[in-house]
Amino acid sequence: PFAIYATAQVLATLEANSIFNVLDPAIVPRRLLAPTEEMAICGADGHETGVAIEAFPVPGKVALYLEQRGDAGADFSSDTGDTIGVRISGAVGRGAVFFVPGCARTDAALRTRLADAACLLFDGTVYTDDEMVTAGVGQKTGTRMGHIAMSGQAGSIAGLADVKIARRIFIHINNTNPVLDENSAEHAAIKAAGWEVASDGMEMEF
Repeated sequence: PFAIYATAQVLATLEANSIFNVLDPAIVPRRLLAPTEEMAICGADGHETGVAIEAFPVPGKVALYLEQRGDAGADFSSDTGDTIGVRISGAVGRGAVFFVPGCARTDAALRTRLADAACLLFDGTVYTDDEMVTAGVGQKTGTRMGHIAMSGQAGSIAGLADVKIARRIFIHINNTNPVLDENSAEHAAIKAAGWEVASDGMEMEF
């Protein structure tokens, strides 16, 4: 048995949709992730797993199925807590890995939070903002989907270049992204900038 940890927004969505209730809360407990509060993760039985996490808001957009709601921003920007990153550590107070699979931009708050990270797993959806449009596989830019591009002056490589991070790894990579080709100029560029590309079956030990 396992437990679900989620923000208030996600827990409300689970509660409102009967499909999600096939995971009976009596068997799979649901627990609130309080923003910016470090907490020990426990299994369904309540015993600590030895892992501590801290959820924090990051720039993003509302989920696709919520874009029609009346309070969505003009650019579909999200409310605080709709898009989060997670700080993961082996015990409360120790060095951490940061998991940020979706992010619209690198703002000052995010850069400050990521400083001195042992490892960053970061949104690598697209290399250029118009990548999917140029490839002819979609009409949405990375910006429209709430995903920052890797390249460019407003991209994640430039935006996090001056942040002290021991290891940087791109994850959540779209199949149009040329960095997946290890022989591409784009792959060489991200490697030169100190980044790695995650791969299927990749394991890391900290």
